[in-house]
Amino acid sequence: MNSSRRQFLRNTLAGTTVLTVGGVLPGFSAGSYARILGANERVRVGMMGVNSRGLALATNFALQPNCEVISVSDVDSRAADKCIATVETTQKSKPKAQPDFRRALEDKNMDALVVAAPDHWHAPAAILASKAGKHVYLEKPCSHNPNEGEMLVAIAKKYRNVIQMGNQRRSWPNVVAGIDALKAGAIGRPYFAKGWYTNNRASIGVGKEVAVPAWLNYDLWQGPAPRKPFKDNLIHYNWHWLWNWGTGEALNNGTHMLDLMRWGLGVEYPTRVSSSGGRFRYKDDWETPDTQVINLDFANNTTMSWEGRSCNGRTVEGSSVGVMFYGEKGSLLLDGGNSYKIFDLDNKVVKDVKNDLVIDPRDKMNPSQALDALHIQNFFDGIKKGTPLAAEIVGGHQSTLLAQLGNIALRVGETLHLDPANGHIKNNPQAQQLWGREYQSGWEPTV
Repeated sequence: MNSSRRQFLRNTLAGTTVLTVGGVLPGFSAGSYARILGANERVRVGMMGVNSRGLALATNFALQPNCEVISVSDVDSRAADKCIATVETTQKSKPKAQPDFRRALEDKNMDALVVAAPDHWHAPAAILASKAGKHVYLEKPCSHNPNEGEMLVAIAKKYRNVIQMGNQRRSWPNVVAGIDALKAGAIGRPYFAKGWYTNNRASIGVGKEVAVPAWLNYDLWQGPAPRKPFKDNLIHYNWHWLWNWGTGEALNNGTHMLDLMRWGLGVEYPTRVSSSGGRFRYKDDWETPDTQVINLDFANNTTMSWEGRSCNGRTVEGSSVGVMFYGEKGSLLLDGGNSYKIFDLDNKVVKDVKNDLVIDPRDKMNPSQALDALHIQNFFDGIKKGTPLAAEIVGGHQSTLLAQLGNIALRVGETLHLDPANGHIKNNPQAQQLWGREYQSGWEPTV
């Protein structure tokens, strides 16, 4: 964003009335606000990656009265066309089709880039956007590997732009209240946290090498990743389970729960990480674990454990996803929604704060639109008013790193010992090789 427009946004929107959740619920016409907020007062965003989750984000951004989606970038022309039509209907103005997001970044009117492309593109795209003077709303995980996470922290410090990670629960009111209660001593000192994710994912089969479809720019889709042949079972979702592009369930869904656990225990980097698991359910192309347990110890005499089951959906504590904190005087549960429960040491519920909105944690596209709008508005406030972010990139990197270290420990089959000042791996050359990755020549991200 150029300096004059940045200052204009800060000045004109600093006094704007704070939006309530009701003002951003689905079906609430963003166009009706046009008479109140002029086009020049809106934050103008470009969307990168608009299939599934990206389409949901584009819709949510378009619903915000102080936002305009001005461009849509996707390597799949079908997804781009669908998103453009949806956004046009939502905000009553048509975003520009810009298949290559790098060209979209050249638009001086763009204030921010929303990155919802596959994991291997997250950090490289955010780095390019930062260099182009844009703010970034970056879906989790913030990086494909620890080195990229550190690059993001460095890039935000260098360019002083706003980078918000999509850990949306950081902005959900009852989740915030639950963490506040935890920190206020509701269960005494919390010393152990357990998180989980469960699902019933089907086999992805064994893919066949086939011609790249006409609707897909496969070279741009691969981008910074080393080139692999196109297979018919790769795009759009199954790349999550292949190391060249994806990061497994630990980062796909575990990042959210690990972030909550880190937040509640008040920790940053671990001292020790171990992990066990594997691909157990099917024999197919799936490389990452479908069943995994990650254990992490911290210097403040606390520990946490995350359990992921991609192919057995039996719930824990009645929820497919959640976190339980255990303390000296009781326990506190954050389930998949905007709610929490506190138990005493006799398992009696002493406080039950219920969720008043329907949330489906297994909906990979749009589990919580109205609540996520609060996270988007926090991002806008960071841009317009310098408001502290709910999920700034330093914390985003720290939470993402927990899952990455778990994957590294699993892949090398060893317990990792770490520097608690920065999470760096100590005395393990084999594990250190997975701290970064190889890139396709000419696509390497730099700070």
